[in-house]
Amino acid sequence: SEEEFRKFYEVAAAAYTKVFARVGLGDATYRTFASGGSFSKFSDEFQTVSDAGEDTIYVHEGKKIAVNKEVYTDDILAELGLKKEELVEKKAIEVGNIFPLATRFSEALKLTYKDETGKDQLVIMGCYGIGPARVMGTVAELLSDDKGLVWPAEIAPYAVHLIELSNGNKDVANEAGEIYKELTSAGIEVLWDDREARAGEKFADSDLLGIPLRIVVSEKTLAEGKFECVYRASGKTEHKSLPEITENFTS
Repeated sequence: SEEEFRKFYEVAAAAYTKVFARVGLGDATYRTFASGGSFSKFSDEFQTVSDAGEDTIYVHEGKKIAVNKEVYTDDILAELGLKKEELVEKKAIEVGNIFPLATRFSEALKLTYKDETGKDQLVIMGCYGIGPARVMGTVAELLSDDKGLVWPAEIAPYAVHLIELSNGNKDVANEAGEIYKELTSAGIEVLWDDREARAGEKFADSDLLGIPLRIVVSEKTLAEGKFECVYRASGKTEHKSLPEITENFTS
């Protein structure tokens, strides 16, 4: 029924909100009223505020909603209970959308179901879309700094960037190998940089890639029995033993 569809529609919208929060875009993403084209009066866009955006939206910060420029008229604002003085114009990137199709295609396809009385009813349809490549591009656009990317842990390609600074020291290389084995055995995805390159070059590449946690293994850390752990998002540095590192991921 139409009522059941609206309930499902709202559940889908709430799920979208959670998705964008998990990928680190939640604070900057707004459920946005836009044109529903020939299918409905409105569709729901999910727009992330960014200077690189191709769309213009008008944001109500208090209600956490926005209106697309294409439907930004006095009549529409009145219908939505919004006032122009409450809205702020911003550029944004569309990262998702939901729009009802009603029965337009089910009528053409004669797509029906039996209701509780056994009567045929047309299926009420909707479209739900999130563009993974567009979302990733938006994450890169918003969650980066002058050093490079800063991936949220939920979507980072690896959880740990293991930096080996052995300089020919086999003990350091062996220790890095043990750390790699233990972390991967615990289900932690690790990118191991064992290249013959300078420390500064490896650190710069690590910042550029933006993996959440960098673990440095060197002669110094081997002597101390604790490893340098650098968190990409905050820049915070801690020195932890391998059991302490593993516990943080498994607890």
